[in-house]
This record gives sequence, C-alpha cells and structure tokens, in this order.
Amino acid sequence: MTESPLLPPGRAERVAEHLAESEATDAELTRMTELALGRGAQAIAVGRGNSPAATRAAASFARRWEGAGGTVIRTVTWPESAASWLRQATRFAAADPDLWVMAGPAAGWAQMTRRLLWSTPWRPERTLAFAAIGTMPVISLVGAHNLPGLTGATADGGTWHVTDGLLRSTAA
Repeated sequence: MTESPLLPPGRAERVAEHLAESEATDAELTRMTELALGRGAQAIAVGRGNSPAATRAAASFARRWEGAGGTVIRTVTWPESAASWLRQATRFAAADPDLWVMAGPAAGWAQMTRRLLWSTPWRPERTLAFAAIGTMPVISLVGAHNLPGLTGATADGGTWHVTDGLLRSTAA
C-alpha cells in the first residue's frame, strides 16, 4: 500500500461515473450463496455501500444465507465519501466471521477496502463480493496485487477471482 489508504481526490469518483451500478441478479445471488456454502462458512459479516442497489443485494443475500441455515453476525454500512472509513472498517473486521461479504458502488467499496487493508486484520481471501465489484476498473482502485483470493459472483452466475494480480472469470 501507499503512504495513505485514501485514494487521491476524485480518482474513485472518475472511475465510478463510468460504471452504472446494477441490481444483483437471481443467478448472482444463487452463486454467492453456493460460494459461501462451499467454503464451509456458518457465520458471515455483510458490508455494503449506502446505495439502493447495494442495500437490496446485501438484504437479499442475507435472507438466502439465513434460509440456508447460516448466520449473519454483523452488517456494516459505509458511505461513499468519508474522512477515513476507519470506524466502519474496524467494526466490519472485528466481527471475525468465517467469511466477509461485500456489496456496493465502486468509490465507497474501494476506499473501505483500502482502509481494511491498511488498518485491520481483514483478509481478501476470506471475502466474497458481488458482480459490481468484480470488474477491472473497480479492482484497480485498490490494486489487484492487494486482493489475492478475493472472489465473487458474476451477474450470469459465474465466478470471478483475483489471483496473481489478475482478475479472472469463469462462466456459469
């Protein structure tokens, strides 16, 4: 990481303005649940940005997760803009779940994730994220080399994974 976890002013916003945040699809939610179950997780923490799409994605996933017998031990919401994201990052990481799940628009997610890497024991390899996060423009805001093992679902029910500093996808 650099000297500060914060992105230079305007960088995240410039990337985000070219990305339309989409609604989580049924196939995506199904794959997210399968990925979490496949990792043997029982207790998860859900983190999300404050957008309507991220709110709906996180709530839909939480319902499916609890319906499959899992437990949501904490839900943390972060803003798109903040002084440091330290309070939200500390709460999210402190849950120490089997798995973290993340949803949200690019700018807030990137800033939150940079703060998590800089200031907490959060680990990307213990994290699943929605399709809106699994794009190279979004991942590059944090740096793929900083996110080994971060995995998520694509909108069509496939899987994306960060490995060797690259974002790789497999079809449904």
